[in-house]
Amino acid sequence: MYRLEEETEDDWWEVEALYDLCFAPGRTALSSYRLREGVPTVASLCLTLRDEGGGLAAVIRYWPARIGEHDVLLLGPIAVHPTHQGEGLGALLINESLAEARRLGWERVLLVGDLPYYGRFGFRKLDGVEMPPPTNPDRVLGLELKAGAWEGVRGKVSKAT
Repeated sequence: MYRLEEETEDDWWEVEALYDLCFAPGRTALSSYRLREGVPTVASLCLTLRDEGGGLAAVIRYWPARIGEHDVLLLGPIAVHPTHQGEGLGALLINESLAEARRLGWERVLLVGDLPYYGRFGFRKLDGVEMPPPTNPDRVLGLELKAGAWEGVRGKVSKAT
């Protein structure tokens, strides 16, 4: 049994430690981190999953971003503790948080990731949307939470202001 909760300030160091465990050193040098620097998360969508013993099993975070005049929800990072991988916890966090994002009125979600994994949640490759370099354009994916939300949205992704 897992406990799904909104991330709190008290969770911050533990969440960061899980990201360090799951991702390569230098993860904060990735282009997506430039869009997050100095920008508060979308707190209501940043979730933690804790196991029966209270251990942090998985986490997901979201950040606001912009493409021209369009608001975008930037998904990531998402991480599952190695001892809990393969249990579907990542999918659970994605599905729960996307449902909440839709309920809150967000229209579009952006991420940098693998289409074979994220495609099952409805993400597709975005053409004409440019993440800061160096980002492989084939890994820039988007999901419409509202029909037609990505139509006409083109340009460089920038920090939310």
